[in-house]
Amino acid sequence: MAAPLEQSPHFAARLQRGELVVRDPPKFDLESYIGNYDGRVRLMRLQHIANLSPPLCLEALHLAIPESKQARDPEMYISLTSLLHEIDTNDALAAPDVEWVERRNKENKRETERLEQELKGYKNNLIKESIRMGQEDIASHYLATSDFENAQKSFQRMREYCTTPKHIAEMTVKLIYTCIISGQWIMAQSHCHKARVLNFKPEEKAKFDPVIEACSGLAYLGVEDYQNAAKTFLRVNPSYLTGDPVTNIDFPKRVVSGNDIAVYGGLTALASMDRRQLRDQVLENADFRVFLELEPHIRRAISAFCDAKYSACLEALEAYRSDYLLDIYLGARLNDIYYKIRTKSIIQFFVPFSHVCIADLAAAFPWSGYSQLSSAEIVTTMESELASMISAGTLEARIDAVDGVLLAPPRDLRRETQQDVLDTAAEIERALRLKLHRLNMSHAGLELNNPKLQRGKVGGHTGWDAPDLGTPMSNV
Repeated sequence: MAAPLEQSPHFAARLQRGELVVRDPPKFDLESYIGNYDGRVRLMRLQHIANLSPPLCLEALHLAIPESKQARDPEMYISLTSLLHEIDTNDALAAPDVEWVERRNKENKRETERLEQELKGYKNNLIKESIRMGQEDIASHYLATSDFENAQKSFQRMREYCTTPKHIAEMTVKLIYTCIISGQWIMAQSHCHKARVLNFKPEEKAKFDPVIEACSGLAYLGVEDYQNAAKTFLRVNPSYLTGDPVTNIDFPKRVVSGNDIAVYGGLTALASMDRRQLRDQVLENADFRVFLELEPHIRRAISAFCDAKYSACLEALEAYRSDYLLDIYLGARLNDIYYKIRTKSIIQFFVPFSHVCIADLAAAFPWSGYSQLSSAEIVTTMESELASMISAGTLEARIDAVDGVLLAPPRDLRRETQQDVLDTAAEIERALRLKLHRLNMSHAGLELNNPKLQRGKVGGHTGWDAPDLGTPMSNV
């Protein structure tokens, strides 16, 4: 069934434009996978899968279209039916329910007018709490109807009428949610930074912090800042999975699930951290281990990388390529992340050797496209990959194209040793000069006060134990 669907106008046009089409079926069962999500993000993920996957497009749209009619967003419903019409014009769901669309648009317009009238009445009464709640109601209505610009404006107008830190926190979290749903990653980052510096009560901080960290990590992933994304995902507390909804939003269901945090955090860590950091900050992180248990293959891939089993790491990741390409947030960045992990693996593999046969490297680091190439073409492809790494400055080596060997640059061990000695001597001299300078200041009567040090007293204050040396030394 997938082959005829791949020849449909929709997928044929994508292939002609050079856009991604995921031909291989993923490992997940669609109903089980999509059961982790609710609300708008559920429809967005189903639409994304249908847009890319010939094997799953019909199943995804058959789930999404009836659900979209239960929402208040006619635009989403029309886009889903249009997509199905491009894939299979004979499908019964491909023809939009025009009457429902018109009726829903009228209902949305009436609801907007009603909420605006209520808000106008609240403003006339000058009751701050009523105005704040009125702004929140109309913002939530705009959000449900995909009017993200007006939703953000209405949420921001709440700020003037917030009377407690909790109100400000709730407003900020709703702005974060709106920015994520609309794909405005930089704005989401900005609101996450603002939320971190708010003065929470301890019980409120424990409730808000996991959500803020999860959303911040997703925003970093959105702008392809993998290092900060990894650090942020690793800080998410496991209470994120079991906590109550924040501002009436169930973030694990409506934004990013626990499985997503494991995958996003694990892959971004592999792309940005070295082996020691992966072991200390990921595998030995008690909080993040809770998330890794949801995706054991990610833990196995990280363990393999830490154990220098780079081929096993890449094979484990490659097995889930189709799954991750169909992820709405990860898919567009997956090739870049995989390339960074592969590059790191090749560099680490090469470190102990003075030279390595390029054919052996190609065998140790197979690529999915190698199956269609001859042995000579595989070596040539690997040679080109190594050349691009050397040109980019990520790999310090040279290529012997005649013998097909990757050579480490020659090292002058004598020169390196001499430089290390000179650097150490300079650091020791600097430390001694600082100590002598401190002695001169203390003997000149300058009072030094450092409450963190309790080992002695200088000038009547706590500090470093200075011996009685008589007259002060000359300035150094």
